[in-house]
Amino acid sequence: MSAFALKIIAMVTMFIDHLFASCIDPYGVDVWNISRHIVPGTGTTLYWIGRMIGRIAFPIFCFQIVEGVRYTKNWKRYMARLALLALISEIPFDLALKNFQIDMSSQNVFLTLLFGMMIVTFMKVVDQDWKYLVWPVLVFGYGYMAKFIFHTDYDWSGVVCIAVMGLMNEPWEKVFRPYTPAVSQMIHVVFAALGIFVLYYKNSFEIYGFFALFPIALYNGRKGYSSKKVQYAFYFFYPVHLIVLFVIAYTFR
Repeated sequence: MSAFALKIIAMVTMFIDHLFASCIDPYGVDVWNISRHIVPGTGTTLYWIGRMIGRIAFPIFCFQIVEGVRYTKNWKRYMARLALLALISEIPFDLALKNFQIDMSSQNVFLTLLFGMMIVTFMKVVDQDWKYLVWPVLVFGYGYMAKFIFHTDYDWSGVVCIAVMGLMNEPWEKVFRPYTPAVSQMIHVVFAALGIFVLYYKNSFEIYGFFALFPIALYNGRKGYSSKKVQYAFYFFYPVHLIVLFVIAYTFR
């Protein structure tokens, strides 16, 4: 399975998650009346099924951040893109998922991805053994900022998830990769599972995120279909789909 296919899976499951998060009340009180236009009286069931499916998305995005750091030729530009998208996406995020209110106490997922990427990039750029002593400090520092200062999506657990997954690119993976691809792939899955466990430890509902291990295990390390248009489409899908969901939810309100 290519990186392109992984991105499609992540985007589809994220859209499903946000659709039900924005349009259907979790307790069956269909506040925007959208579920009665689908199947009357099924608000609660639809909501939880949609949110369960949605747990698959974030672990795949975390995995892609780690892979992106491995292959990028310009990590500064990569970080700048994430920062720009975090800024652009904030108002759509609030409108779609915060009951139509601008809520600066809660930030969108791109800031979480940016903090996690900073840790993974540090581990890649610094080629000294002391970086393993600094790693816990970075994890604690960025996790603290995510939870207590920026209140990012998935707060500290999202940052730690990416940091843990990032360890899959350390020396042990490089030793096995040229000789035993299956073992190398298994290392990827193990560290991805450890990262998802961090999410589960923070919130037991994230247990459904372990289903993301199936497409991750099938990942072949190839880009798949790729072009500049596709790349930007993937990036801007996040704010655009939130705007669309806001319009849908507001219309049915």
